[in-house]
Amino acid sequence: MKIVSRNEELLRDALSCIPQPSSRASLASCNKLIRFEDISAAAFKIQCGVQKTPCMYSRLSKQYGMDIYLKKEFLQYTGSVKERGVLYLLMSLPQEQQRKGVIVASDSNFSMAVAYHASELRIPVFVIMSTSTAPARVRACRELGAMVISYGTTAKDSQVHARRLAQENGYLYLEEEDSAVYLSGLGTVGLEMYEQVPKLDAVIFPAGGHCGLLAGSAAALKHLNPHISVIGVESESFPVLQQSLKAGHPTDDQACNNHHFYGDVSGVCFGSNSLQLTGKLVDKVVAVREEDILISMLRLLEYERATVDAEGAIGLAALVAGKLPELKGKRVAVVICSGNLELHLLQQCIARALTLDNRVCRFSLVISDCPGDMSKLLEILAREEARVLDIKQERTFVTSELFTVEVICTVETRDKIHTAQLRNALLERYPTTAWTER
Repeated sequence: MKIVSRNEELLRDALSCIPQPSSRASLASCNKLIRFEDISAAAFKIQCGVQKTPCMYSRLSKQYGMDIYLKKEFLQYTGSVKERGVLYLLMSLPQEQQRKGVIVASDSNFSMAVAYHASELRIPVFVIMSTSTAPARVRACRELGAMVISYGTTAKDSQVHARRLAQENGYLYLEEEDSAVYLSGLGTVGLEMYEQVPKLDAVIFPAGGHCGLLAGSAAALKHLNPHISVIGVESESFPVLQQSLKAGHPTDDQACNNHHFYGDVSGVCFGSNSLQLTGKLVDKVVAVREEDILISMLRLLEYERATVDAEGAIGLAALVAGKLPELKGKRVAVVICSGNLELHLLQQCIARALTLDNRVCRFSLVISDCPGDMSKLLEILAREEARVLDIKQERTFVTSELFTVEVICTVETRDKIHTAQLRNALLERYPTTAWTER
């Protein structure tokens, strides 16, 4: 079999078995590559291979003034919604190609999904990763059943090597594209949410460059109920989708360098099919700040016990930032699509989010270096119910009067109001208190 760079030719035979559109109008021929019937066929075929994840009422609802339901796709086996599209893609391959195997070249959620489901289907699977890939991601792909090969110092080096191996050995080189099969698999999320939450007013999805989940699910939801508002959310730092929609074609923004924090939402727009579906079916695309994403991650961890990455938290971030005031009092579903965050990055994100949420603060003040003065400071902190996280004393480089000590203190508070109360109490006793601004 000839190996080609795109999946459409290899999947043409598989697509021919999908039911043809009925006389009933659906999607208004906005995209000939994906129909509601395609998504229904995908849902039937993958139902035994992926989790039907819960879409649960959230404790955050009262805080934001609407009924929020969280579609917890991070509970998939590899922690990502990408499994839906990948499984349907692999199951749709011709048997001959399944026997030969597939190869991918990335360290993304897509490659992890390919590694797992190809192994489950007994398809030989190879993952090429650059030497700069995090060891945890390499180990995860190996544990999922893939043969992992480290090659090159950049992602481009790995891709070139993977394509060469595919050409030489008959493997199918897979990359995350917007083929009809892949989009149909992702679109099954929309089907499930419609069944799980009656009378939905709006659904919020992560957007960014890899907007296949948004496009595929929009196709399903708009067919079932055109009045459901479908909203995409991307980062202000990487407004790839908004730029592509404005230009009318996928943009290749070199600034989109797949930052580890953002993951797939910072990638370039990967296909015109997804873009066309998004432009015709998605009601709104908004952008949020990095600070809003971090606070959203914190809210999900505290209220839902959900440890998610930026891609998983970005949908809720639009509500945290107040970007969608028209949804007040409405019934809203938010897709939490990914939970793959490296541990060291998770620690940094939570620490930063606590500071942004005015719950960890730092101040410095000068007190007399006499017995009892430090105790008086600690008494004030105890009275104001502030939890001391760290306290340091500086004597050598203090430039104020002799026999004084500079105290640098980091404390934890309940919220913004509590922080203001603590600040006023300290300024009343120590007028020269300097507060470190976040």
